[in-house]
Amino acid sequence: MNQDILREVTKHQLKAEIPSFKVGDEVCVSIKVKEGGKERIQKFTGIVIARKGSGISETFTVRRVVSDFAVERVFHLHAPNISGIKVTKESMVLDTAKWYKSRKWVGKAASQVRKKRLFAK
Repeated sequence: MNQDILREVTKHQLKAEIPSFKVGDEVCVSIKVKEGGKERIQKFTGIVIARKGSGISETFTVRRVVSDFAVERVFHLHAPNISGIKVTKESMVLDTAKWYKSRKWVGKAASQVRKKRLFAK
């Protein structure tokens, strides 16, 4: 009973145009940022290292390295401040749902792991 009510309330808040992406893919997330009275779009590009939850509470974590500093950011998939998600590179099929082990890879080791996903036709 309570689950049915919760689904009805959150159904209209779910986004319909979400691209399919997996852990290991490189994505570009466009975020609406409000500064003062102005609103602009900021892009955050990185590798998806985790995807959690389902429904309205689904989140994903994106990691990027900028000048030897790693930045990880958690996004709510259905948040109203996310204006778009674009998959820029697809990775190989990973054997794990969370890719936290990529935190310890640096330099060439990190770049060699991301290979183009092979599609069987």
